[in-house]
Amino acid sequence: MTAIGNLFVIAAPSGAGKTSLVRALVSDDTRLQLSISHTTRAPRPGEIDGEHYHFTQVEHFDELIGKDRLLEHAQVHGNFYGTGRDQVETAFKLGRDLILEIDWQGARQIRERFPACVSIFVLPPSRNALFDRLQKRGQDSSDVIARRIANARGEIEHATEFDYLIVNDRFDIALADLAAIIRAVRLSMRIQAPRQAGLLGQLLA
Repeated sequence: MTAIGNLFVIAAPSGAGKTSLVRALVSDDTRLQLSISHTTRAPRPGEIDGEHYHFTQVEHFDELIGKDRLLEHAQVHGNFYGTGRDQVETAFKLGRDLILEIDWQGARQIRERFPACVSIFVLPPSRNALFDRLQKRGQDSSDVIARRIANARGEIEHATEFDYLIVNDRFDIALADLAAIIRAVRLSMRIQAPRQAGLLGQLLA
């Protein structure tokens, strides 16, 4: 598969705010497209199938794996998540930049398939802030919140595998940092040299 657009991979422990950051970023940038993951977990209040996730049964998820229709997949907090191959292929054909909002396991698989991808890890400002955010969003039971907090350390241990690190203390600053990374990648020589080949040739003639 030849990538025309850029592929961005964003991961974080639950409660760090990556979903809010990603959706705010995509809403302000028409060149960015968010990949909608498949998951076997039940929808939370307000979540819409096909908009937030493709909610599916375990049997169908296993079928997608068997048919090699997932570029990555992992078990997270007792549920399965995966990125559909067709979403990435379509975005690349259109020359769109694509964001994958996945966990560290999926990010590792994507890096193996697409070494040129750009990976970003989002941290909360503190453990207390992480706990408060999980409680305030009111989407999970106390048992689920406890499991997510317990799993956070294992997820954060893999933060150094990523290219960039953002601390989501103030949302506006974290969003500006994320947008700055996207812009810097688009202006890198790897991207600009092919796009500006005509101009470079003209100026060097």
